[in-house]
Amino acid sequence: MEADESGFEITQGQGAWLIRMWWPTGPIAGGPQRITVEASEGAVTRDVARGISTTVLRRLDLAAAMKLAEQAPELQQGMAEVTAKVEEVGSSAGLLLADQGVSETYLAMLAATYKTMADMGAPAPVPWLARLIGRRPETVKDHLKRARREGYLTTVAGKAGGELTEKATDVLDSFGKAGEDRD
Repeated sequence: MEADESGFEITQGQGAWLIRMWWPTGPIAGGPQRITVEASEGAVTRDVARGISTTVLRRLDLAAAMKLAEQAPELQQGMAEVTAKVEEVGSSAGLLLADQGVSETYLAMLAATYKTMADMGAPAPVPWLARLIGRRPETVKDHLKRARREGYLTTVAGKAGGELTEKATDVLDSFGKAGEDRD
């Protein structure tokens, strides 16, 4: 495992090939963000001449690489930083969301907070968000499904997060203007 200023790399050898997997510093939310495959030093010329086969790619052990990556000291430091940032964002949102009924403002704010937490790399943002707003995780999941169904948040297949829709940003903008009018 090697580290540079912006992330860390795990290397695996597969026959004539050297496979490097790179993650940015911070929590491991999935597979590597970059994979490079190059001929290993001293590789047999004929094996290199044949090129990278699908067999080489199938033998890539992402699960083992992710386990190693999760143990990296850079991850621990990054995780502490992300946790602090997520707690800060979540606490601010929690104060606003806790007293809201399930209104369009609540759904837009919930979607925005969830998106922010996911974008920051928070692992499993739903339980954190549930704790911060004083609701059960199942309830928050149902509210996020409703936010998606009602057009406040898009879906990202297989991952936490999504994008805020124009409907959500309009609601948040009008909420912000209403708060300014009260000041």
